[in-house]
Amino acid sequence: MSAALQTETGKSLALRVGAKAAGPQSLGLQLEEHRPEVPPGWCLVEVAAAGVNPSDVKAVLGAMPKAVFPRTPGRDFAGTVVEGAAELVGAQVWGSGGDVGITRDGSHARYLALPPEAVFRKPANLSMRQAAAIGVPFVTAEVGWREAGGVRAGQTVLVLGANGRVGQAACVIAKAAGARVLAGIRRPEAAAAVRGADAVFDSTAGDVAEAVRAATGGHGADLVFNCVGSPWFATGNAALAHGGTQIFIATLDRAVPFDILAFYRARHRYVGVDTLALSAAETGAVLDSLRPGFESGAITPYEIEEDHVFPLSRAEEAYRVVLGGAPQRVLLEMGA
Repeated sequence: MSAALQTETGKSLALRVGAKAAGPQSLGLQLEEHRPEVPPGWCLVEVAAAGVNPSDVKAVLGAMPKAVFPRTPGRDFAGTVVEGAAELVGAQVWGSGGDVGITRDGSHARYLALPPEAVFRKPANLSMRQAAAIGVPFVTAEVGWREAGGVRAGQTVLVLGANGRVGQAACVIAKAAGARVLAGIRRPEAAAAVRGADAVFDSTAGDVAEAVRAATGGHGADLVFNCVGSPWFATGNAALAHGGTQIFIATLDRAVPFDILAFYRARHRYVGVDTLALSAAETGAVLDSLRPGFESGAITPYEIEEDHVFPLSRAEEAYRVVLGGAPQRVLLEMGA
């Protein structure tokens, strides 16, 4: 049985991209009246807030080969179900996905259509803004730790690029699991953005791998979460404990020098993570697994800075802030 909440009409605004952007100076974003189609059995979510991720901007620029045009971009969201199964209507939900905003219409709009298996209730203690900000960064961090065998008490982990959004999430999740968390950054001012680390090592002040070895009595890090890729590749290897695993989620250079002998003699493993391969349902399930941690306070959300929350009418400005590499979480708020 389906049901619906009463909503205002005539205000179904959505951000639309008709084609691959000509370049960073011309993103081609348009604000239009657009209400997504809701297939039978699906739900319609009225979006309250949505995160803006680097992948959203890259997809507009044509850097995501699976991105379709025209479409509404946006992967992360929090909002309220206004149409769908009676037991879901009125539920406050959150989510993300590798398909949302990439291969089909996404969350940078007033309305978002979702299959019921992708509908998950947000943590009750998180605001819509906080819930919308979790999405891609926390899912990437959690999947990375899982793919490496899980993070647990008694381990020492090193997060490289810990000042970035995924790095921050990786530190917080590992700390909540009881691990000792070490952080690597590449400039001193980045230390202020690091959350949940027991120690922060700045590469401009000395060799990070040596600092990790010294801090662990020569053991090294059991897990290295490399949020940047090639610039930290050698450091991550040098910091890894015997039998340790390095996790990769991104890179600048596609090719890096690789010492195969050192790799297998140290019994190292590499894990690659691509959340674009996860559907909205799979991504939502990851978020749902994190919900108890958020509700108990063991996992803390991002701090939302007012000057990084934009109305949908200023979406291009928000995209450009993300394009500029802001460490803060950038949000669009639909009712603003």
